[in-house]
Amino acid sequence: MLSGATGAEIEAHLQAEEGLDKCDRPHFDALLHGCIAEAAALDAVLARHVDRKTTALSPVEHAVLMIGTYELTHCIDIPYRVVINEAVELAKSFGGTDGHKYVNGVLDKAAGDLRPVEVKARQASRK
Repeated sequence: MLSGATGAEIEAHLQAEEGLDKCDRPHFDALLHGCIAEAAALDAVLARHVDRKTTALSPVEHAVLMIGTYELTHCIDIPYRVVINEAVELAKSFGGTDGHKYVNGVLDKAAGDLRPVEVKARQASRK
């Protein structure tokens, strides 16, 4: 995706990683191949919510934002807060020192555009 590797190459590399057998494989496959196939569209969505060009983002934060944006767009069965929280955890584990804060803010803005009804319902329930 960001490395220029194909989905098959990334998948082959990850096969050797410990713990891959414990993941939700259909969801993993959808994210991997969906993010690669829709990279330009995902970047177009992100461009509306980031404060710099996506090419200027760190590779880890960019990848996490693409995954989160893909899930917000295509995985409607996953609540938007769960999508954001999982992305924040990925950014904490693999990203820069405060990258998770940036990921949280960008995906929160994107959720408002991509899932306005769900976001408004949550905001109304918190009042």
